[in-house]
Amino acid sequence: MDILKFLTAGSVDDGKSTLIGRLLYDTGSVLADQLEAIQKSNRKNDDGTVDLAILTDGLKAEREQGITIDVAYKYFQTEKRKFIIADTPGHIQYTRNMVTGASNADLAIILIDARKGVIEQTIRHSYLVSLLNLEHLVVCVNKMDMVDYSEEVFEKIHADYHALAVKLNIHEVTFIPVSALRGDNIVHESLNMPWYKGKSLLDHLETVPVREMDTLLPARITVQWVVRPQTDELHDYRGYAGRVLSGAIKTGDAIKIYPSGTRSTVARIETFDGDHNIAEEGKSITLHLADDVDVSRGDLFGEVERPPIVANEIEADICWMDTRELDTSATYFIQHNSRVTRCKIKEILYKVNINTLEKVNADTFGLNDIGRVEIKTADELAFDPYETNKRNGGAIIIDSRTNVTVGALMLRAAL
Repeated sequence: MDILKFLTAGSVDDGKSTLIGRLLYDTGSVLADQLEAIQKSNRKNDDGTVDLAILTDGLKAEREQGITIDVAYKYFQTEKRKFIIADTPGHIQYTRNMVTGASNADLAIILIDARKGVIEQTIRHSYLVSLLNLEHLVVCVNKMDMVDYSEEVFEKIHADYHALAVKLNIHEVTFIPVSALRGDNIVHESLNMPWYKGKSLLDHLETVPVREMDTLLPARITVQWVVRPQTDELHDYRGYAGRVLSGAIKTGDAIKIYPSGTRSTVARIETFDGDHNIAEEGKSITLHLADDVDVSRGDLFGEVERPPIVANEIEADICWMDTRELDTSATYFIQHNSRVTRCKIKEILYKVNINTLEKVNADTFGLNDIGRVEIKTADELAFDPYETNKRNGGAIIIDSRTNVTVGALMLRAAL
């Protein structure tokens, strides 16, 4: 079975947690003891039915306030597919949590309250979907039961959001009118909206194409550890343990070690279940080279003919994730895959006004601000532009004083 990883996003009270609860409940994915616990809970809907949102509200503060604060991960499966759901917060101050949830997702579900239409948080979340290059987007117009299942209301939101998607260069959008509370078009098709001819949400999730391994991408293997046992029986053993970020690598392939540019050849590919002649994206391997060359943790094995960008002055998009403002005079750590080096934010090029999507001048970044910066690193990084290979194009900024992750980066180009 393949796995679809998706996230839900939307403004406060748009019904994200209820939608996920409804998916779990109507697919029979709620354990008996969980069901008994939520039936005994004080949280009920206005009509006395069980509040399914409690299935994803794991924090005490979330249950008390009836809101999502942290990213909640839920797992379920049907006969056709396995699913990993990231329920992300709707509040503006938790935008950084959505970036975390979206970083590994294949699909995003953006909820829009049928009574409110496209609002500021809709624009914010859609901008993040565009920024993070998510392949599939579903817009669920929720609470259709509160607008009498009006086709006119749905079509108005459809038109408004389509205009936003064009502005953000989002190409593939699926629109589904739903009521998470009543279960309309979540798992089963709704009888209340005969004018809607599309699939239910679950039908769409079961059939949307999951990203296949893209073996056409250039091979990239990050070195996480140099394996050198130095025992009597393994005194000549030297391997480089890491993960295939993208593409595929075979024994006999000519490769380069980046950022140094040293050339060698793949002599052996070792895995947990024995040696293989080829290793593809996602595989954890130990690579053996034909030559004794200098390789360190954080280095990157890549193709000779399709090399990564190697630079120490880089332009990148950033989402600031700390309550302490960005300090252009401070030295931070940057972690790109397994390479960690010092860096400085050389210049802030612009900040994005989420309400208007305009680029505005800025001297600093505060919590949840998004924009573009120039970074200078102490050591060179070997990266690909995020839009062409996100597995080798993302990085994080760490405060060297506190070791707190303060920023998420999408690397774009060398300066």
